[in-house]
Amino acid sequence: MTMTNSLTDTPVARAPKPKGPLPRVLSMLWRDKFATLAVIFLILMILAAIFGPMLFEAAAQKQNLRARNAPPFTLDAGWLGVLGADALGRPILPRILVAAQNTLLIAAGAVLGSSAIGALLGLVAGYSSKRVGTVIMRLADVIMSFPSLLLAVVVLYMLQPSVGNLVLVLAITRIPVYLRTTRAEVLEIRQRMFVEAAEVMGASRARIMFRHILPMVVPTLVTIATLDFAFVMLAESSLSFLGIGIQPPEITWGLMVAQGKQYMNTAWWLAFWPGLAIILTTMSLNLLSSWMRVALDPTQRWRLEVGGKTRG
Repeated sequence: MTMTNSLTDTPVARAPKPKGPLPRVLSMLWRDKFATLAVIFLILMILAAIFGPMLFEAAAQKQNLRARNAPPFTLDAGWLGVLGADALGRPILPRILVAAQNTLLIAAGAVLGSSAIGALLGLVAGYSSKRVGTVIMRLADVIMSFPSLLLAVVVLYMLQPSVGNLVLVLAITRIPVYLRTTRAEVLEIRQRMFVEAAEVMGASRARIMFRHILPMVVPTLVTIATLDFAFVMLAESSLSFLGIGIQPPEITWGLMVAQGKQYMNTAWWLAFWPGLAIILTTMSLNLLSSWMRVALDPTQRWRLEVGGKTRG
């Protein structure tokens, strides 16, 4: 849109209005179509996790032995049976929607817990004295010396499998990832001039760590957490597949795969559909993480902004 100069009658370009944060993020997201599809799918899964148990709990638990192992893509049992039924005649589609809550809840709780604890310990290890940092890093080395899945198997074998215990075990095994990443970032950031200026002005260590350093580390942690969410979800599915995760009548996608493995030759759909839900969710998280890695990097963000192609 142009304006006319009243003195010279020459058109003057009007400066574009600056975009708000949300329109700018949506614009960058739209430029990456794969990331856009990933976000749409993840939103659908979140909605399923929130509303699935309220809407489909009864249908997911209702048994119909006449329809046991019913094949998919038939509407004999109504639209809820479009993906087939399991060995007890329960429709698979509502079971997947209901199981999304436990699956995503366990992964989200483990990621939030491990990232919060790991970031806090990493801040202390990177900004405190060398002795304190060494002690914290040895603690991380001890946790990392045990394979995460093996440690979860041992702990859950001694404890009763439940949502809380799964979150606790998986969170503990993922703490070193955030701890080591945060410490490495803090060791580099603490040498910058704005941190030195804060120290000269007498700012406390807590204020420097949480007010000045932590905001610089958060973008990296968010990107790692997105990838780690997929890893934790696969770990939970593996534990449920081994029979030491969530136990019936509670359900997760991994438990549904475990229950359908013995029917792979005769009723492949029992394990295929929940397995596909796991694959699509982890793939969407990986695509979103790749987009966030670019969007949160000031040196690469222009690739996703309007006009980025002309600048490249």
